[in-house]
Amino acid sequence: RKDTEWVRSRKRLAEQKMKNVKAGQGIEQKEVDMLAKIEAHLAAGKVIRMGVWTMGEVELLNSMQLLTAKQCVVLVNMCEEDYKRKKNKWLPKIKAWLDENSNKDVLIPISCVVEDKLALMDAAERTTYETESKCASACPKVVKAGLKALNMQCYFTAGSDEVRSWGIQTGSKAPQAAGVIHSDFEKGFIMAETMGFDDLKEAASVAALKAGGKYKMNGKEYVVQDGDIINFKFNTPQKENKKDKQKGPH
Repeated sequence: RKDTEWVRSRKRLAEQKMKNVKAGQGIEQKEVDMLAKIEAHLAAGKVIRMGVWTMGEVELLNSMQLLTAKQCVVLVNMCEEDYKRKKNKWLPKIKAWLDENSNKDVLIPISCVVEDKLALMDAAERTTYETESKCASACPKVVKAGLKALNMQCYFTAGSDEVRSWGIQTGSKAPQAAGVIHSDFEKGFIMAETMGFDDLKEAASVAALKAGGKYKMNGKEYVVQDGDIINFKFNTPQKENKKDKQKGPH
């Protein structure tokens, strides 16, 4: 409904602009035509992400940030018993509807009851419960699906006092990833020292990982990989001197 209201509002504005040009001419007419197609698509009960669009229509859609243009992660909450046996009378019906109306969306069964129990357990209790019940938390799946739907990934920074995860757009290069921490990191970027999480886990120490040649020095063109552990080298940008700004004839 919100998408339909927004498209109609945008269409009215385009129609008002079109009055200033000859019928059938100008950018306004093209926009009105595209918006009419989008409005008809929504009126038919269809979501934007399932439509077939031209490049011009995609550019227009991107400018509007419509809700149904975004991929969804559908969580189906189940009772503990259904979650353990991985069966529920509603799951096939929900899956069938998604396949017909929005087959790019991800369906994840989850049990809030189970998640609540697991959250209150220590590591040993959690392992015992998961082994005996043959079910585990769905949270890792939810996080991964959410990141993928947003076209995002994570990298890590680590120090003696903390380890932090930073979210970036998939395909980001090292300077842009550094800028997520602080704009000075991007402006003064020198290099990114990187190691993969799985590589570090296998090597068991940074020293062993370096000895194996898997601790790498990367420049500005390096595309950050999901799960990278990064140490950024950068110069602090010099602030402009006020006296220098005032130099000139008096």
